[in-house]
Amino acid sequence: MLNAIDKQLLKEVADLDAIPQGAYNIRKNGQLLDRKVSANVDIETSAEGNGLIVNIQPGTVGESVHIPVILSQAGLQDVVYNRFIVGAGSDVTIVAGCGIHCGGSEAEGHMGTHDFQIGVGASVKYVEKHAAIGPGSGKRTLNPKTRVHMDENARAEMELTQLGGVDEAERVNEATLGAGSLLVITERVMTASSQVATSKNEINLNGTDSRSNIVSRSVLRDDSRQDFFVNLTANAKCYGHIECDAIIMDNGHNQTVPALRALHPDAELTHEASIGKIANDQLMKLMSLGLTYDAAVNRIIQGFLQ
Repeated sequence: MLNAIDKQLLKEVADLDAIPQGAYNIRKNGQLLDRKVSANVDIETSAEGNGLIVNIQPGTVGESVHIPVILSQAGLQDVVYNRFIVGAGSDVTIVAGCGIHCGGSEAEGHMGTHDFQIGVGASVKYVEKHAAIGPGSGKRTLNPKTRVHMDENARAEMELTQLGGVDEAERVNEATLGAGSLLVITERVMTASSQVATSKNEINLNGTDSRSNIVSRSVLRDDSRQDFFVNLTANAKCYGHIECDAIIMDNGHNQTVPALRALHPDAELTHEASIGKIANDQLMKLMSLGLTYDAAVNRIIQGFLQ
């Protein structure tokens, strides 16, 4: 069922060495490859046939849902719309992501929209990884969009990672937070060659005592470019923070634009940003311990992206 390329892609984007435990849906080249549901997690194809409806029952605790997408068909531009309904009081992990294997000169791409409705007191850890591999010269494109609506006292932790091989990416995150809810987004992106990555974030703190923390870690090598935008809007007594850090190597270009909009007198919004090169003293210290220059650089980058 899974060939060697499929297994490599699943390892890259979902840390899977085999078919996962729990509920899952694996999509390959625009078609359902395999699916399993559980007593508390139901997965159905949408009525339109262009995505999934994942329904997690209230009170579900400790379960996981894997929904990876893998592409290896030349010229395919895959488009999906997935909806997640997370029941009140549940605590689950959702692992998504897309892996592309390009073997020729034709472009391949994936555009996925994930729409989350997180119920009262529910908690979600969402892990999304994107990667592209293969010897082909075709353009590899990944354009994910995530929309999150959080009810009262809901929690969401989103880990969004893109660490190699993607020629062009535009990530869009939109979120609306209810009273007492918490959203943490950690984005890690590394680009090289002439790759381009753009991240656009619209976060609305609508509920009293809602909180959000947005963290971006970027590494740019060669002639690549990354743009990071955040609009953080406070419509109630709340707290929000944006942290953007980038390491530029070679001729990389980075643009970071954090915007804070306090529309309530008791809102507290902060941001910090830094863009720079790897410090020479860090390199010298690691090289004095026996690492080569390249090994020292890679050690610093991996620590930065943690």
